[in-house]
Amino acid sequence: MIRPVAAGPLSRALQVARPSFRASIKRPTRPVTLRRSRLALTGFKPFTTSLQCYQIADHIDIKHEKQVGKATLEKHPEDVSSDSSMHPVLTEHGIDESKRKEEEDVDMLADLKHDLKVVQDTFNLSAVPKEALTIGLAGVLPYMATSLSTVYLAYDINHAEAHGSGLLIDPQTAEVLLHIIEPLQIGYGAVIISFLGAIHWGLEWAKYGGTHGYRRYAYGVIAPAVAWPTTLFPIETALISQFLAFTFLYYADAKSVVRGWTPQWYTTYRFVLTFIVGASIVATLIGRGEIADKINKLPGPADRVKALRDSQAQSLAEEEKARREKIVAQEEEDDEDEEEEEDEE
Repeated sequence: MIRPVAAGPLSRALQVARPSFRASIKRPTRPVTLRRSRLALTGFKPFTTSLQCYQIADHIDIKHEKQVGKATLEKHPEDVSSDSSMHPVLTEHGIDESKRKEEEDVDMLADLKHDLKVVQDTFNLSAVPKEALTIGLAGVLPYMATSLSTVYLAYDINHAEAHGSGLLIDPQTAEVLLHIIEPLQIGYGAVIISFLGAIHWGLEWAKYGGTHGYRRYAYGVIAPAVAWPTTLFPIETALISQFLAFTFLYYADAKSVVRGWTPQWYTTYRFVLTFIVGASIVATLIGRGEIADKINKLPGPADRVKALRDSQAQSLAEEEKARREKIVAQEEEDDEDEEEEEDEE
């Protein structure tokens, strides 16, 4: 290795870090005695180089090796087994197998307990006021009832097709009931969405978290504007649209909790109710998908408007035909009267 060596104090400072083993060929240096007046110029002296070789010190203590060789090894038969000479991949030697398994079990249980705690905290309603929780759950029960009714009627229709008769009611009655329940579910969903937007109006009037003006009032305007047009859609489209509306409103309510516009428990409260409503919508869509090709399509508002226009056009055509026939009949009568007058003359 080639390293720079300066004369004077700098050289002596560098010699401290030199190893004890040096090459046999080197350039000897002569110590230089500097006066105090020349000390400031020592940094500007030219550097010289010296070749230095580093060797790895590997001294073998033969006496100690002989003493170790004469020593008797201690016996530990409890540590000897058929696989004691095998090195485990994930553990080390010297760890009790039962203790290791116990630690692994504890770790797995800890992860499971953590997951269960997350679920428990998600559905923890202890901070929610009892009155709000009771009325909220009572409000979503009719919605869930319409969904369960749709699932049962779909099962009954499939049972009738497979076995020739329904389980409790005939397929014609089940289809009629299904056409009654589906608009009820969509209309009730529009009411719930509108109510979720109106809550923010009440919080603004109560000045909860301060006054925020149009930004908070927008919740109460956008929610019904999105909800009620879904009543004009086909069944599947309306349900999917309301599912997206419920999800968007939950996200907006969660953001309002972060901003301090709503109480801290409102996010958990909304999550539980939204979970029930979302599961009901999914169940209804599954039930509808099972019998989509086995029932007649329920006429929607667009179909009713088209039927009304067709009936109006048909009525107008019939009136026009009757008016023309009346005019023709009147003209024929006038012609007959004129002919009679001419004959009399």
